[in-house]
Amino acid sequence: MTHHNKDSADRLARGLGWFSTTLGLAQTTTPQAVCRISGVDDSAWARTLMPLLGVRELGQGAMLLGSRRPAPWVWARIAGDAVDLTLLVRALRNRSAGRQLKIMTATAAVSAITGFDLYVAVRSLVRGGTRRSDSMHTHAAVTVNRPRNEVYRYWHAFENLPDFMSHLEAVRADGDGHSHWVARAPVKKRVEWDAEVVLDRPGELIAWHSLTGAQVDNAGSVSFRDAPGGQGTEVRVELDFAPPGGKAGAAVARLLGEHPEQQMRDDLRRFKQVMEVGEVVRSEGSPEGTRTRRLARQHPAQPHHEKL
Repeated sequence: MTHHNKDSADRLARGLGWFSTTLGLAQTTTPQAVCRISGVDDSAWARTLMPLLGVRELGQGAMLLGSRRPAPWVWARIAGDAVDLTLLVRALRNRSAGRQLKIMTATAAVSAITGFDLYVAVRSLVRGGTRRSDSMHTHAAVTVNRPRNEVYRYWHAFENLPDFMSHLEAVRADGDGHSHWVARAPVKKRVEWDAEVVLDRPGELIAWHSLTGAQVDNAGSVSFRDAPGGQGTEVRVELDFAPPGGKAGAAVARLLGEHPEQQMRDDLRRFKQVMEVGEVVRSEGSPEGTRTRRLARQHPAQPHHEKL
């Protein structure tokens, strides 16, 4: 991850620290008001629990504001978010329509905050906390006309990734969130590394980072969300990595037409084809995007013929 990205994640994390502190003060000093806004003021148990949740928020705020590298501490907020969402979902039971609306509004707000927490936490991922000036950040997105859980399951079976990621030769899942990757690098080199899944939210998010000794230092995430209008699934990939050979290797890759962001876009385009058509096809005018290495594995697109 670049210095800019890590500094940005730390700034966002400190902002979350101030948010935790403000919320914690409200929960500890005016718990009844917070309960009323949340729709749970009819529960003595909720009124007793609210100050305790406030103490937790104050503790998290202190960690985020007092740490030199606060971004990794955002994972503690995510754990707290999970507790809050569980309590809110349980609170929906046996409530009047008016209270249910308040609780659902509070749940939506906590869900949005959880999403932002995840964004900041994933940006903080980097193996061993190292900072490398030759690291690169890239991202890309695509909309796939398939259900979200189906898209997530296919991606989560990491052995499938070489089917559409042109630089990958093989991925082996070793269990317990660990996997071994083999990829092609510029100038016909091969690189290998082990990776670990650090966050897995079924149907929503997969985040990972490489382990100690990796030939390619990398960390990133892929998120899945319903596309507007029932148009399938939005897939977004964020990746931070140190290219083999450092800046010189990255320059060579660009000269060879293998710019990481373009490569990721091409990979996602092929992923869309695999999910929607069942295989990768190409047009006569633009085979394999900017890459031709796998041309032999594709076939030209053909017009659709209705069965008579």
